[in-house]
Amino acid sequence: MNGGGQALAAPQFAPAPRLPLATVVVAIILLGAAAAWIWPPLQRWPAEWAIPFRDWVTQAFVWFSAAAKPVTRALSWLLSWPLWLSEALLFRGFPALNLPPLPWVAIVGGTAILGHWAGGRRLAIFCGLSAFYLAIFGLWQDAMQTLSIVLVTVPLAAALGLALGLWATRNARVERVLNSVFDVMQATPHMAYLGPVVILFGFGQVPAMLATFGFALPPMARCTILGLRTVPQDVIEAGRMAGCTPRQLLWKVEIPAAEKTLMLGLNQVVMQTLAMVVIASLVGASGLGQKLLFSLQQLQIGKAVEQGVAITLIAIVLDRLTQAYMRKVPEHSAPKTGFIVRHPHISLFLLLLAASGAAAGFFHAFAVLPKELTLSYGGPINSAVRWVSKELFPYIKPLRDWLTVWLMLPLRNFYLWLPWPVMLGVLAAIGYHFSGWRLALLPVCLFGFMMLAGFWEPLMLTIYLVTGATILCVLIGIPIGIWAAHSPRAARVTRGVCDTLQTFPSFIYLIPVIMLFQTSDVSNVIAMLAYATVPAIRFTYLGLLRVPAATTEAAVASGATKWQRLRKVELPIAFPEILLGINQTIMMALAMVAITALIGSRDLGQEIYKALPGADTGRGLLAGLGIAFIGITADRLIGAWAMQRKRLLGMA
Repeated sequence: MNGGGQALAAPQFAPAPRLPLATVVVAIILLGAAAAWIWPPLQRWPAEWAIPFRDWVTQAFVWFSAAAKPVTRALSWLLSWPLWLSEALLFRGFPALNLPPLPWVAIVGGTAILGHWAGGRRLAIFCGLSAFYLAIFGLWQDAMQTLSIVLVTVPLAAALGLALGLWATRNARVERVLNSVFDVMQATPHMAYLGPVVILFGFGQVPAMLATFGFALPPMARCTILGLRTVPQDVIEAGRMAGCTPRQLLWKVEIPAAEKTLMLGLNQVVMQTLAMVVIASLVGASGLGQKLLFSLQQLQIGKAVEQGVAITLIAIVLDRLTQAYMRKVPEHSAPKTGFIVRHPHISLFLLLLAASGAAAGFFHAFAVLPKELTLSYGGPINSAVRWVSKELFPYIKPLRDWLTVWLMLPLRNFYLWLPWPVMLGVLAAIGYHFSGWRLALLPVCLFGFMMLAGFWEPLMLTIYLVTGATILCVLIGIPIGIWAAHSPRAARVTRGVCDTLQTFPSFIYLIPVIMLFQTSDVSNVIAMLAYATVPAIRFTYLGLLRVPAATTEAAVASGATKWQRLRKVELPIAFPEILLGINQTIMMALAMVAITALIGSRDLGQEIYKALPGADTGRGLLAGLGIAFIGITADRLIGAWAMQRKRLLGMA
């Protein structure tokens, strides 16, 4: 008590001010570099200190393979039947019954009829000409082998993905577990799926199908969860008011209401399946992927272009068909009408099948197009490649050398020099700054595991390549997105180009890169650049379009110029979405790491590629997890940064 009889107030202490992130990062770099100079193990984790996780994983898979052999054999036998039936219908026939496969004329015409049913005349013409390309350029059997895997894998992946998504929406704990598993699965590169499959199932069409199945499953499950979560509550309440049981509510209300999102998931399953066709050839899958891989390895660019265009056309046709079906308005026929009136497209296909089958009995060319009637443009392509190498490479080489000397080599040397405590400390500081201790510990645990497993240098080389690609994607993609957002004509062109680039299977980007840049780290980065720039463009464009019109008008009324309005108003508001675009760019660049390993590298992708011939599952799986860890870390850090920016802008 003081003289006036009043209690003394407790002293108030202001919270300690947080140091700026840049200051913390610089301090970590200086302290870490000094400590590594004093004690060398802090510069490089000694190889003799590495824990043999790789050997343990390989031994575990070998043991499990032996123990589960009856199950894996039974599963292989079970899956071989639908694959056998699909191959028999499309190109093998039924020799025991003396029945030929479907004539190529019927399949080409049927593809056009399906296109007309889904999207009208223009889609019918495109689908028919795309299928005709496969026949006229002598790629029919290879294309049908590839299509057989797609036709069997897609329904299986879609059905299981739908079931898992339904289960997740009914159980919050299951949803949390599945989301974590799917994060790792989708961040893991395609090629990393092959090692475990080889150990368990060996080589061949069925193992390739299983690897493809595992890679294509998560998008369907995620879209199912998203679709059912976003069904309007009033629609569900209306179903309950109508007396629906839980099962009726699911199948007659929720799933129809989420149909467009579910179809988007199916579309993604198809695209992911086709993205695996070339990679699956590494475990024995026959078809276009195997031929394309062989052509790339032999530098037969002409043949590679023909085969790459074929894969691309299959991808575009399936993409356009699923998208057209999503937009299709259901048709209703008058009651008691005949089959032909109710199903004109099916009737036309059956008529075409009967006519082509009868014609094939008299003229073999209707059944299988003879080789002498096929065409090829591989020769002119090879001549063009030789001309490019001779005439244009002297002009391209300075650009490649400039990028190598001024971007790639300094970046590589920096990451290889970086002491491991500095790398882990900087990532932890960034995570803590944006979201607290939990996010700070994430990169320390993930990258620390890779260091203990002996994969630190490949990990740094992977980050180096992805960083180089991301820098170039941002420098190219964001200006294009800004241009598209301010010019309707540019937006139309940009959307068309982005749609086309996203439809191409990832292997296709290696062809022009080899032609123009030969094999080098710059070639790897350019291949990533072509594949990964699209998200930077799209998210910048969408972010700027979503800037409130009232905010823009207020900036105009205050006298801001276009440049001031862009720099001080539009870009800051769109920045969270731009960050998400950069996040997706990093994910797509990581997806290309294993692909570009085929044209030479020393990163984690190369570790996966080298593990396949010797069935070194531990090496391939841990390298794949390393790539996934990079993706998960980037996703969490950038997501936290974007959320912080949204909170500062009052958007969250």
